[in-house]
Amino acid sequence: MTIQTTSDASEAYIALGANLGDREATLMEAIGLLDEHPEITVLRCSNMYETDPVGYEEQPDFVNMAIALRTALDPETLLEVLLQTELSLGRERIIRWGPRTVDLDLLWVEGQERATSRLILPHPRMFERAFVLVPLADVVPAGEASGLYRRVHEALAQMDDKGGVRFWRVCNWGSASAHSES
Repeated sequence: MTIQTTSDASEAYIALGANLGDREATLMEAIGLLDEHPEITVLRCSNMYETDPVGYEEQPDFVNMAIALRTALDPETLLEVLLQTELSLGRERIIRWGPRTVDLDLLWVEGQERATSRLILPHPRMFERAFVLVPLADVVPAGEASGLYRRVHEALAQMDDKGGVRFWRVCNWGSASAHSES
């Protein structure tokens, strides 16, 4: 795979979810794999939330979370890294919104908008889903320049029902990745 980068590193936000197998271990492994990528540094990790399934409801509950990362990869290449990470962790796409070992969604990349057949940025449904917004609110800093912090908190305040999202565990990921220290 050819790595395409942008001229400057951007902060990006990823939603993670899992409802098959050891959900926590799989999410932590996904974070570790992303952080091992030479063009990605995981910055912050949200708490973990157990959530009711949405769409296809006849499946186990999910564990959802969000991470903030810094990358010089362009959004399309970052998406490809996310998809490859899902595959390496056993993701199979059988039923839309169905059970999965892991799901990694690119939500937002600082200063980037896209509308292609493969990628829409910002993620088109992120402001409608409590299972995305609640963890995302944990990792978006208050001073974030693009207005994402304000938009996340406004969307949460306007939601009538945040039901189905329950605090589950604190994420034990470090505040910055090991390879960023070298």
